[in-house]
Amino acid sequence: MAEALAAAGASVAIGDILEEEGKQTAQALRDSGATAEFVPLDVTDDENWATAVATVIDMFGGLDIVVNNAGIEITSLVTDLDPAQVRKMLDVNVLGTALGLKHALLAMRPGGASGTGGSVINVASVAATIAFPGISVYSATKSGIDRLTRVAAAESGKLGYGVRVNCIYPGLTPTTMGNQLAVDCAELGLFPSPEAAAGAVVELTPLGRLGQVDDMADAVVFLASDASKFITGAGLPVDGGMGM
Repeated sequence: MAEALAAAGASVAIGDILEEEGKQTAQALRDSGATAEFVPLDVTDDENWATAVATVIDMFGGLDIVVNNAGIEITSLVTDLDPAQVRKMLDVNVLGTALGLKHALLAMRPGGASGTGGSVINVASVAATIAFPGISVYSATKSGIDRLTRVAAAESGKLGYGVRVNCIYPGLTPTTMGNQLAVDCAELGLFPSPEAAAGAVVELTPLGRLGQVDDMADAVVFLASDASKFITGAGLPVDGGMGM
């Protein structure tokens, strides 16, 4: 997503707790000619968000786009749920997105540190729209992101913030997290193998394949751009039709 936004002309700040990976990504973008920086960010920390946003505005002279993409998935049967793991998913996926929305709106609205409006894109999941075994709490958190998106869009419009708020629903993508989900589902006995778990997703997908990272990145660029200037409060499925 950072690469796609940079290729579209955006100056990009990458916020994460994974400092080494974040710095490497920012450096790779700079090496390609883009303007990119890394900012340490724990999305579950309110003060950390405030500091990160202020830092970015100081670096780039404004803030026009925020992509809330931090998320974790811990696979479990409902009968085996661990309260500590549930809280961790709620903290990162729901609280992290809520705080990202909070500080994006504060900065982008009239009178804010940036104050010229903008676009916020939250990353939900096809898990918010289907019932797939092993991901009950993850699905609940992604459904929560959908609701956060729509209420924030309504408030922004009603109060004249000039900020559009949308989300995407990515389908299963063979990232580290997506691959681990397939492994976990097999280990729980839900499927005979990780390959069978991934195959079940493909069978449920009309376009007949798993998602790719650039599929999601393209959707984010669209929602960040003026090509979507009359779209807010929407959830865009990027799932090959799986959730329809």
